[in-house]
Amino acid sequence: MSLFSQAHFEEDGQEQPAVGYWKPLMPSKGSKKEPETGCQNAGSGDDSQSTEQSNVSRLRSSSVEIREKGSEFLKEELHKAQKELKLKDKECERLSKVREQLEQELEELTASLFEEAHKMVREANTKQAASEKQLKEAWGKIDMLQAEVTALKTLVITSTPSSPNWELHPQLQSPSKAVFRKGHGRNKSTSSAIVTAISQNATPAPVSRECKEIDSILFAEFQSWKESPTLDKSCSFLDRIYREDVGPCLDFTKQELSELVRVAVEQNTLTIEPVASQMLPVVKVSAEDSGGPKKCALSGLPRTCKHRIMLGDSGNYYYISPSCRARITAVCNFFTYIRYIQQGLVRQDVELMYWEVMRLRREMSLAKLGFYPSEI
Repeated sequence: MSLFSQAHFEEDGQEQPAVGYWKPLMPSKGSKKEPETGCQNAGSGDDSQSTEQSNVSRLRSSSVEIREKGSEFLKEELHKAQKELKLKDKECERLSKVREQLEQELEELTASLFEEAHKMVREANTKQAASEKQLKEAWGKIDMLQAEVTALKTLVITSTPSSPNWELHPQLQSPSKAVFRKGHGRNKSTSSAIVTAISQNATPAPVSRECKEIDSILFAEFQSWKESPTLDKSCSFLDRIYREDVGPCLDFTKQELSELVRVAVEQNTLTIEPVASQMLPVVKVSAEDSGGPKKCALSGLPRTCKHRIMLGDSGNYYYISPSCRARITAVCNFFTYIRYIQQGLVRQDVELMYWEVMRLRREMSLAKLGFYPSEI
């Protein structure tokens, strides 16, 4: 565009001298050659005029060509700009679609999260209601067990070796009336036993003439064990009882079978039943190992065996004499009571629990010396 302006300026600048150059020349009177000179000048003026016109035409053609090229360049730039604008429009449209899709997915995700949160709240409320219901039932069971333990405590206190409570110790009854159950389970007559205990409380018990005095060493060992009750015989309380009572009480002539009986008593897997009860399928063992109705398997002596024992689920039965049964029963009663203490079922004063343990130890001592009730 600047070239075109320059050419136009040059064209205007050359035309002005040409106009000024063509002045009328009048021949002078004194000279004859002046017309000849004027003709020459006229001829040279025509040549210069044609040259200038050709220059002007060339300049005009070049300016036209520049204009055309400029217009073509501008058209190309405009076409490129339009293409870029279309591409940007398409990109904007694509981005708007992506944004709409993301917004839709975000709404769906938010809705699903809220739904999941409501679902979790509903489940938590349901579980809470179920837990509260179970807690109420558990408290009810605890209250019932506490009442039973109180009644059993009364039964234990009112039972002595000289005058045993038959509701508390059904195993002391005749074989036709009582059967030992595996695991020392609660007898079906527990409710009647509780009623009997309540009725017995109404009647004053005969005053005992027996005098008692707490041994400070034994009581300290029991208190230490009571703070953290365990069946581990390495503690001082159980170690003493194992050495002085449990070990001698379960020390029979047949050492191997005695050890099996001790393990079964500790694991609470010993079963005692009368021989008069219905016979179960028995795995055959030698008569020397199992004994028989006329021979005790633990002592190896000829005795009338009214009971037999089974160790765990082995299926092997061993006939035992009344004396051996009394010894095993005394140890089982001791372990049952300390298990109750360990499980928190005994809610008594420490001194009362101590004397109950001493009573059970006395039963083991009497049994290992050969004393047992005649009802056995």
